Amino acid sequence: MPDDTAPGPAADLSVLLGPLRRKVLRRSRELADLPDLPEAQVELLRVLAARGPSTPSQLAGTLHLARSTVSNLLRATGAAGLTERTPAVGDLRGVDVRATRAATSLLTRYDRASATTVASATARLSGREQALLPEVVSVLAHLLAVLEEQDEHERPGAP
Repeated sequence: MPDDTAPGPAADLSVLLGPLRRKVLRRSRELADLPDLPEAQVELLRVLAARGPSTPSQLAGTLHLARSTVSNLLRATGAAGLTERTPAVGDLRGVDVRATRAATSLLTRYDRASATTVASATARLSGREQALLPEVVSVLAHLLAVLEEQDEHERPGAP
């Protein structure tokens, strides 16, 4: 395995990702007057908005979180009116959870504000830097896919 502390583009990218994400999030929240939701809650809401109703167990598996952590996230998002629980279809002992309209509206507002924030910043880049952006986005998307694939292979019980 390569030395994770070695300097180079991978280390530089790793150092930049956190501050970049936080800066975009902070500016987007300010721009659209969005609530300060923890990232884990936003991730949970995105899964529910994309997939539709899911059980807490399904959410735990998808998000790679403990059931107790998902339970706490659902308690918080439920109290904020962002998720709803209903009896599971075919099994009244279980529950399905779904994102509310308020949650999907919030995600849409965040996405618009985030796109505006990034577009405003990228407009200030040089023409050469702007021309590189599509390739950078493609590389980052591929990097995410590689990391997700690694997650799949490293999970207990994976082949």
